[in-house]
Amino acid sequence: MAQPAQSVVWPDEPTPLAPDTAPVPEYGSGSLADLLPTLAAGQGVPGLGRNIAELTPADRNCVFLIDGLGWEQLLAHPDEAPYLTSLLGTSRGGTGRPITAGFPATTATSLASVGTGLPPGVHGLPGYTARNPETGELMNQLRWKPWTPPRVWQPYPTVFQLADEAGVHTSQVSSPAFEQTPLTKIALSGGTFHGRLSGEERMDLAAEQLAAGDRSLVYTYYSELDGKGHRFGVDSDAWRGQLMYVDRLVQRLAEQLPPRTALYVTADHGMIDIPFDDQSRIDFDEDWELRAGVALLGGEGRARHVYAVPGAESDVLAVWREVLGEQFWVAGRDEAIAAGWFGDRIEERVYGRIGDVVAAAHDDVVVIASANEPNESAMVGMHGSMTPVEQLVPLLEVRS
Repeated sequence: MAQPAQSVVWPDEPTPLAPDTAPVPEYGSGSLADLLPTLAAGQGVPGLGRNIAELTPADRNCVFLIDGLGWEQLLAHPDEAPYLTSLLGTSRGGTGRPITAGFPATTATSLASVGTGLPPGVHGLPGYTARNPETGELMNQLRWKPWTPPRVWQPYPTVFQLADEAGVHTSQVSSPAFEQTPLTKIALSGGTFHGRLSGEERMDLAAEQLAAGDRSLVYTYYSELDGKGHRFGVDSDAWRGQLMYVDRLVQRLAEQLPPRTALYVTADHGMIDIPFDDQSRIDFDEDWELRAGVALLGGEGRARHVYAVPGAESDVLAVWREVLGEQFWVAGRDEAIAAGWFGDRIEERVYGRIGDVVAAAHDDVVVIASANEPNESAMVGMHGSMTPVEQLVPLLEVRS
């Protein structure tokens, strides 16, 4: 007797992550771009809004930005950062919640957002590297190579400039190496720059600068935590040692605050360690599928701008979505813009800087380029995407 035919059940096709399911930064109410406008508006600087509603105005404000100090990394290391841990409940005006960095969660983009008070779609630094539509070249926006006129690339005044013009005593205290960089000029200039080498000198001088005016706005910065994370990972002894040092710096500054001061400790992004295996590190330079139809690969491992050969845009999007769509949010340029990844407004001059395809990592995975980006590809700790470990940053507060 013949057996009835068995129906064949084919496995379902993987469903790519939809661009509008990515956790978009809190532009307009709780992102890095909202911090300085909120503080300066509270000091009476005209034309700015108090976007982070939880913050209370102060006559003197200090922002200490610690490069790479993500919210989740801080939560995971209370023993190394006892002072910072004691401040967790003060974050975001006493709500105990973090704010968001903005997309991509990377230094050049975040510092531009902090300094201008604008989201990436307006200030125009949409990633670590981005195509210059005028030249067709890939521009590194952190190192500013190849040279591009800074005020053409980012034409808006900084919040520091607006505050200085309004009579607020305004200064930046950072490494002397940053004083003349184009990124500083277009994102953090205004008032007076004070270069100091050691962290202790920066904390002491920041406190002096706060006391130098009845209304003061002071910015200070520390980068080495990020450097150790990139090189050794965010749970390495080297990273933990830096976190211990940073903890002492914050306490040193907090103990010197003049009256009527609010100190805010924040960061430009978090960080995640990526394993060194083929599943976690997808090599664009060795993958013919991902390379097909691509003229330029921009961004960084966890936040890629992909610029297609003219006419190949839809094919490149289809392939990247098919190959990576379960691990990355993969969007066409207009899809990423519509989903709000870069803010609610994209200026015309910025539109062509965004990739024809934008890929933001969802899983613990990166797209490296081992031949063309050897240094970046060798990093342990990485960042850039919209996952909480990269996107959430503290906004710890100390008042005097």
